[in-house]
Amino acid sequence: MTRNARSPSFLQRNGLSLVLLLLFLVFLVGQVLTGMEVSNAERIEQGLLPESLAQYLASGHFISATFENWESEFLQMGMYVLLTVKLRQKGSAESRPLDPAEEEERIDPGPAPWPLRKGGWWARLYANSLSLAYAALFGLAFLGHAWGSWLHEVEERSAHGLAPVSFGHHVASAQFWFESMQNWQSEFLAVLSIVVLSIYLRQDQSPESKPLAAPNSQTGT
Repeated sequence: MTRNARSPSFLQRNGLSLVLLLLFLVFLVGQVLTGMEVSNAERIEQGLLPESLAQYLASGHFISATFENWESEFLQMGMYVLLTVKLRQKGSAESRPLDPAEEEERIDPGPAPWPLRKGGWWARLYANSLSLAYAALFGLAFLGHAWGSWLHEVEERSAHGLAPVSFGHHVASAQFWFESMQNWQSEFLAVLSIVVLSIYLRQDQSPESKPLAAPNSQTGT
């Protein structure tokens, strides 16, 4: 007797994204609480009143730190999506095969997404929608970082009795680009690590790893 296959539950269908969302929220709350404590300690040392939670969330200290990290993450993911279109790394699970004939495009049965069915510019836009989405997210995060970083500098200068600087002056400063590039370089180092380490190392049952028995020279999963 055969059993009727049960449809996966909501949690089974969305477990990965839900756990990642939960971890994001947990660490964001942790960032807010610890960041507010650090910021208020600095304000007290400067003879200023501590900020409430609402005031801290609108402060340059929080906005700059948050968008500075988001900016680097979206840059990393967007560039990785684009670079892996044309570039290869022999033996890496993160690379497409060196020989295009070895690639297999797996498509589950069902209707194609509506932009493909519509064709024309909709199909072309859809064909590049992932990289375009990351470009937009990076741009928004970059602006958020720039705005928050400027607010933080203005707040710092005010606490020391100095005149504020313009937004343009701040964005052109070495301090702003130091904040960005210290994160950008670490993101590309992290991507490099998974590209190279996946040549020689394995994680059983992970889609980011080659099969355990796969030779080191095998490219792609």
